[in-house]
Amino acid sequence: MAFLRSRIVGVGAYLPERVLTNEELAAQVDTSDAWIVERTGIRERHIAAEGQRTSDLAIAAAEKALAAAGMTGRDIDLIVLATATPDNTFPSTATRVQAALGMTRGAAFDVQAVCSGFIYALSVADNFIKSGQARTALVIGAETFSRILDWTDRGTCVLFGDGAGAVVLKAQDGTGHNTDVGILSTHLHSDGRHYNLLHVDGGPSSTQTVGHLRMEGREVFRHAVVNLASVVHEALEANGFAASDLDWVVPHQANRRIIEGTVRKLGMPLDRVVISVERHANTSAASVPLALAEAVGDGRIKAGDLVLLEAMGGGFTWGAALVRL
Repeated sequence: MAFLRSRIVGVGAYLPERVLTNEELAAQVDTSDAWIVERTGIRERHIAAEGQRTSDLAIAAAEKALAAAGMTGRDIDLIVLATATPDNTFPSTATRVQAALGMTRGAAFDVQAVCSGFIYALSVADNFIKSGQARTALVIGAETFSRILDWTDRGTCVLFGDGAGAVVLKAQDGTGHNTDVGILSTHLHSDGRHYNLLHVDGGPSSTQTVGHLRMEGREVFRHAVVNLASVVHEALEANGFAASDLDWVVPHQANRRIIEGTVRKLGMPLDRVVISVERHANTSAASVPLALAEAVGDGRIKAGDLVLLEAMGGGFTWGAALVRL
């Protein structure tokens, strides 16, 4: 009996032209380049231009992913777009992307799991393909977090940036074994008890305002290292692998110290981890596909590599996906 797998056949990314350095931030808030780099590893971030929407970033990344796959929007059955900063309360940002790409069949919708959003979206699309409800899917993570930052709060405004990344999935037959090419498994978790540790203090049903991002940084850090290491082990054990079998880990680019702490718990060398936080900062749902696209583009990640994607975000939400490229 055929076993369907979702294979990544194209990746793409887009970053806004405007680059905001630590030195520029230090001129407007009580911080310094040394302070930011020591605590986060971040040196700069990209900021969307005035009038540039999350959908604009998503469309640009999607077009690059489709071009890499040798496809167009007309070839896609499904779009799942992960974002916590949609263009509007409704309709979904995904439907704007759908129209721009010329996709007229199937479905397009958003998912919201903040920084874990891309892993959640990838899991949703993978399950659509495995169940036979779609043959091709476009999975996007796109954010304009600069629009929800309190630029007077040095504890949060230095951490985030804007961007988008995308992958194209295509159904192909597999064996059901861990030697298959494609998404081997996805693993999702959430714990709403920690809702207030990372949130935006606004919303249409509470204050009717957009609000600003608020975070208890030390508590988020503590939970992130534990939860991410745990879900990585879960993904490896589910497929009969050890950390030493991985070619690459592509983590959520929240903070270099979180990445290093997670890697230490796994006992993996840092040179097998894709790190782009220095140049991109935390782009929430866009961070994993941005880092993946960078590593595929420069040749670090190659066909046949076993790659672990992982992320944690507000909610708390966290998850992992094990993929053979």
